[in-house]
Amino acid sequence: MRAWPHSLFGRLLLVLTGGMLVAQLLSAAINFAERDSLLRNASGMQQVQRIADAVELLDAMDPSERERIVALLNVPPLVLSLHDAPIASDPDAPGRARARMLASMLQSALGEGRVIRVDPVAALQPPALEPHPGQRAHREGRMGRGPGMMEPLPDQTLAGNRSRPALRTQVQLRDGRWARFDTVLPDSTERLPWRLALTLLLLFGAVLAVSLVAVRWVTRPLHTLAAAAEGLGQDIHRPPLPEAGPLEIVQAARAFNTMQANLVRLIDGRTQVLTAMSHDLKTPLTRLRLRADLLDDDALRERFEADLKEMEAMVSQALDFMRGLGDTEPRQSTDLMALLAGLQRDQQAMGRNVQIEGRAAAPVVVKPALLRRCLGNLVDNAVLYGGNATVVVQDSDNGLTLRVQDKGPGLPPEELDKVFTPFYRVEASRNRATGGTGLGLPIARTIAQLHGGDLQLRNRPEGGLEAVLTLPRDLRP
Repeated sequence: MRAWPHSLFGRLLLVLTGGMLVAQLLSAAINFAERDSLLRNASGMQQVQRIADAVELLDAMDPSERERIVALLNVPPLVLSLHDAPIASDPDAPGRARARMLASMLQSALGEGRVIRVDPVAALQPPALEPHPGQRAHREGRMGRGPGMMEPLPDQTLAGNRSRPALRTQVQLRDGRWARFDTVLPDSTERLPWRLALTLLLLFGAVLAVSLVAVRWVTRPLHTLAAAAEGLGQDIHRPPLPEAGPLEIVQAARAFNTMQANLVRLIDGRTQVLTAMSHDLKTPLTRLRLRADLLDDDALRERFEADLKEMEAMVSQALDFMRGLGDTEPRQSTDLMALLAGLQRDQQAMGRNVQIEGRAAAPVVVKPALLRRCLGNLVDNAVLYGGNATVVVQDSDNGLTLRVQDKGPGLPPEELDKVFTPFYRVEASRNRATGGTGLGLPIARTIAQLHGGDLQLRNRPEGGLEAVLTLPRDLRP
């Protein structure tokens, strides 16, 4: 199935082209068969009639006058001669079926009492082509020998056809002699006439061109719908699809637009609820902070403040995650190396070891704040668990690949996908100092997918964990 196209356009075009080709071949085969049958019947009936008339005439003539009649009836391509005995047939000569058909037709024309032999001949022999001397003299006397007055004799007419298959019909006359009719079979009609081939080729090309336009016309809205569905994950507020075209396409576009509108309403409603929750949570958190300041026990007060900071961080990150991470930020052409350099300076200012390798050949169209946050989360994880971080930049025509590597213990293979689940942490203690909130990696992957890319984790063979962030190059502002 490797040759089977993957696209609907290719499959429809292949099916239509194959169907047209098979239909044309079958039609041509049927036409050839019908034409051959008609030609064989027509030529066979004409030949049978000539032979039957010649036999009836020879039977009615006096033997002394038969030579003159033979000379008159010996008209190419039918060579007539009289003999005392029949000639044996050639068992290897082609054309047995046609010989049987001609014998049956001739038997019906002459009657059942007539002895008839019809045999195929591989090639006419010279004796069969040479007319009787009386035939030659009669023709020369009748036609003359002047310039331009020469009629081709049977041997001259058929001499060039000696290598072609022929039929030999031998009929016994009433006085016991045999009338022999040698005729060269016409050219095989199995060859494809160039006019018919040209006609079929032009018809095939015209139908193929129409099919190409029709298939493209049908599949183009599907391609647009697929592109819109793919882009919906990057921009939920993208313009709706035009509801135009065939009825099925209009219905699909309308359903897609309705789905998009429902998603926008759902997300906006959720965002409003979460925004209200974040506002309402600030009040009790502020009261708790004030009450913690009134505690006389310094150790207890520090624990309260640490818990409050963790709650505020969790609420803030959870709200950002549920809001869609500021998806309204516009895309713009961004110098990735400058963005990484700024991130490196911030990390080094906190005493962290962050290295950058490789280089982006050209700016990339991204949402700078979101991409910085994505890379920041990855670098934070690398420094937290591995002690340092190395960002490797690999650029190509298809897109950018950023590898954030560390030298930590890595992760169990079964945990590499689970850590992208919101609030999931490998650390069962739920301690923020060791396990975080469980939202850093889900937020990073969400940002990557908003850019049309992806984020994967893998354990390095030399030890440590590697986060592989891929970004496409074909994004537009």
